[in-house]
Amino acid sequence: MNTVLWIVVPCYNEEEVLPVTSRLFREELRKLVREGRVSEDSRILFVNDGSRDRTWEIIQELAKKDPCFVGICQSRNRGHQNAVLAGLMEAKEYADITISIDCDGQDDIAAMEKMVDAYHEGSEIVYGVRSSRKSDTFFKRATARGFYRFLNRMGAEVVYDHADYRLVSRRVLNAFADYREVNLFLRGMFPLVGFRSTCVSYERHERMAGKSHYPLSKMLVLALEGITSTSIRPLHLIAAVGILVSLLGLAGIIWAVVVHFLGQTIAGWTSLLCVSCFLGGIQLLAVGILGEYIGKTYMEAKGRPRYIISERTYRTEEEEKEKPKRKPPKSAS
Repeated sequence: MNTVLWIVVPCYNEEEVLPVTSRLFREELRKLVREGRVSEDSRILFVNDGSRDRTWEIIQELAKKDPCFVGICQSRNRGHQNAVLAGLMEAKEYADITISIDCDGQDDIAAMEKMVDAYHEGSEIVYGVRSSRKSDTFFKRATARGFYRFLNRMGAEVVYDHADYRLVSRRVLNAFADYREVNLFLRGMFPLVGFRSTCVSYERHERMAGKSHYPLSKMLVLALEGITSTSIRPLHLIAAVGILVSLLGLAGIIWAVVVHFLGQTIAGWTSLLCVSCFLGGIQLLAVGILGEYIGKTYMEAKGRPRYIISERTYRTEEEEKEKPKRKPPKSAS
């Protein structure tokens, strides 16, 4: 099989788990090669997202020991989504297909076999979907269900119980490269690209080592990012609420005028206070949502790079071409 696969693994402070999961990734890749599912030119690409521990040193050591490991290092921490994007854009120059997966070992690595088979059957995108959430606490299960339902109701097209474990073909990545936005929510962006897709279910395990980098606070930020980056439905809701409040206000004015002429006017600070608080809260909420969209527009207008690669464990084709052309500076006479 001539299909070249690159497994893209974002890493942030993963010195505890990386030595463990790197062996599992290598074993799975070798199995895929032995079975003829992918080419022996396939690689495992680690993306160091500005880690503060020994993650990058470990990646460099792995690359020296085994040619199946390659790595790139971002100039600073830019977040999980940007790290995944950097890896995908790097891999699309060499691979026919890519599989993005987190470094913690929670996603079932063996599911890659089903993903590759689905690609050979004609699917361009294969989403890894959790078959159950038995390993999660009740609170996490409830919030996760609410997370996906809320995203879909707000207009963000997401696959239920899918995170960032997916197979994507080079054809899809070439089309995805035209999506230039700075505010990234990959699990809501890939469905927008289109192409034939399918899902592969798998069992999610406990983290093998280290601590999770996605507490509840980051999940809430991710949900907000997903909604405001892929949908303008909240703006429609603001308009709808504005119309509703305006109609209620008009009805209140009519009622107040009628009561005044009937001579039944009574003084009531409670109702006035409730109405004032309600309207003030609605206005602040609306301003906050508008500010979120304005802020994202501001960041998009700057056009800043979404990632900057400072180091690689290998030379790119461009670097190899430029190497003979470089000349040492002349010494001063």
